[in-house]
Amino acid sequence: MSENSSSATEGDYLVVARRYRPLTFEELIGQEHVSRALSQAIVSNRVGHAYLFTGARGVGKTSAARILAKALNCAEGTSPTPCNQCEICHSVGTGDDVDVLEIDGASNRGIDEIRQLRQNVAVRPSRARFKIYIIDEVHMLTKEAFNALLKTLEEPPDHVKFIFATTEPNKIPVTILSRCQRYDFAGIETAAIQNRLAQIAEAEGVAIDLDALQILAMRAAGSMRDSQSLLEQLLSTGCSPVTSTEVTQLLGIAPATQLSRLAQALAECDAATALAELDSAITEGAEVSQLVDQLLGYFRDMMTQAVGCDEKQLLYVLPGQQQEVRKLAEQVGLQTLLAMIQILDQAAARMRVSTHTRTLAEMAIVRICQLENLDELSALIEQLKQSPGAISASPTAKKNLTASPNPERAATVSRSAGSVHGASQSEPRTATTAAHAAPEQPVQTDTEVLPDVVHTELSAEHAEEIWKRALDSLSAIVADHAAEADEVSVDDGGRLVVSFTEGFHRDFCERAGNRSRLESALQSVCGVQVPLVLQSHKRTDSAEKQPPPRRSRRQQQQEIATQPFVQKAMELFDGDPARLRYVPPENQ
Repeated sequence: MSENSSSATEGDYLVVARRYRPLTFEELIGQEHVSRALSQAIVSNRVGHAYLFTGARGVGKTSAARILAKALNCAEGTSPTPCNQCEICHSVGTGDDVDVLEIDGASNRGIDEIRQLRQNVAVRPSRARFKIYIIDEVHMLTKEAFNALLKTLEEPPDHVKFIFATTEPNKIPVTILSRCQRYDFAGIETAAIQNRLAQIAEAEGVAIDLDALQILAMRAAGSMRDSQSLLEQLLSTGCSPVTSTEVTQLLGIAPATQLSRLAQALAECDAATALAELDSAITEGAEVSQLVDQLLGYFRDMMTQAVGCDEKQLLYVLPGQQQEVRKLAEQVGLQTLLAMIQILDQAAARMRVSTHTRTLAEMAIVRICQLENLDELSALIEQLKQSPGAISASPTAKKNLTASPNPERAATVSRSAGSVHGASQSEPRTATTAAHAAPEQPVQTDTEVLPDVVHTELSAEHAEEIWKRALDSLSAIVADHAAEADEVSVDDGGRLVVSFTEGFHRDFCERAGNRSRLESALQSVCGVQVPLVLQSHKRTDSAEKQPPPRRSRRQQQQEIATQPFVQKAMELFDGDPARLRYVPPENQ
């Protein structure tokens, strides 16, 4: 189950990641599809000459390569289950075997190293059945090195096998990829990592809390090696039992209880309490960027509960927080949750390139606390679409769209509700238009009834007025482009025809979302749907439309003869005007 398990007390100390490296395909956690395929290939004697193992760091690529090498060269015979007792298995496991060569592609990436490899390929193995080359981080090889390897990789000797490992297969030339059997290693599930860490802790004789194990497994993000390295740090402190407090201090994250208090304050839109909790977490050693990542994971789990997922979809919260997360999800609502996640994600991205990380985190917290209940606004917008004559919503929603002393804020909140839906560009238009149109509709509220709106009939004499009134209700960008129209008229079919000169103004107005905004604004002015035609025309110029008539050469000759300079020359040289010859310029 472990490699050189006695090395922890005898001789040089081996770290946990090396001491508990998997020795057989059955011990390769999280990669059952790879283990099954390679084992079957060995049993059926269909082992290829070149393999490519791809996947994130710490998921078992190099371990699988060593297990395959032992399975092929074991002294007990080729088998999917090497004995791990013979000299060959032992030397392959430690990376010291003379016939199984492990090469670091990052430090041996040049053409000279590959040429040396090609020369050694012809030499038969000294004691094993196969000479096996394991090249880690193979994507680091140069283009010339790959080219030098091509022929050997396509037709190697029967006694040679190649196993490549990489985290970035997209950087490997397709000519190399086509010559290899590729296996993609998946990220290891949190539960599998947690179980393995519990086994290691038990083998080491160290007691560790379940919450501490889960935090380690979650922070490893699918990498078994990373989780074992974190466990190594905890074991080196000598604490027993290891609790979640030691883990949070080691990782620079906030404890679960403190994270819950911060999330509760955000759900209640209590900015002062949320900032106080943030300050407390930072004072106790939490790193700001890590804390934002924790909040993202916490809200992600809240989102899964808001859409109806079961507890198996919870990835970041501890078992004791499951009921709490479900309750908060119901309190906040899905649309508001999506807006919170978006704000935190934008803050996390900006923090990576800024030195003012705490200020950015605090600004994100305050912005979250300023969010309105977007689920109520979303329902209100849908109701406006279906029945614009009456509004039946909560007092909060009515206040946002009618009684708010700041109409721009109501429009902004409505646009936020539209954007949270993840809709196309035209959907935020609906929210914005509804917010602006609300005072013009016969809206029924608890306190007042607004008068009916007076609409303007579409006609030729009112065309310019209708167009201008429609633009007044639009956003600045759309209105600026639409205002560039040269002519607004009504054709015989009762359509509003808007003409632009050649350019991009008409094209901008023709975009689906912008045209929809224009049509909605016209409908608000006229009270009915207005057929809209956007067209372009060339700029007219009188000089270009009626160029001066072209004069004949005879006319040009007569005109030149009347010029004083020409007359003076004919007097000096006794010239005859009848023999004057016109020579046109070269460009005519």
